[in-house]
Amino acid sequence: VQLQASGGGSVQAGGSLRLSCETSVSIRSFYALGWYRQAPGKQRDLVATVSKGGNTDYADSVAGRFTISRANAKNTVYLQMNSLEPEDSAVYYCHAEDWNSSVRKDYWGQGTLVTVSS
Repeated sequence: VQLQASGGGSVQAGGSLRLSCETSVSIRSFYALGWYRQAPGKQRDLVATVSKGGNTDYADSVAGRFTISRANAKNTVYLQMNSLEPEDSAVYYCHAEDWNSSVRKDYWGQGTLVTVSS
């Protein structure tokens, strides 16, 4: 299983970016998909998740500004980021959670850098 993230870049505060993560297998097979981020010197934190059933969850810091969505036909999960703030600067990683015979497996993309300038 491979996850290919893209869409990062540099933007000014208040701007928008859309991240994409394409999987090498059908995203319908995953229990959940999500985005995490890691700023320099900090731990990797959850940003947003979407379940197999379409339920979404967001970190408090991005709720109302970010939207996670999935396009099953394209095997792609998106993160639309609006009203970006300098504090959103980080490497963003896409993640997929899978279960097989009660064993959880986690898959990660390679990360895409987002830089927000004030």
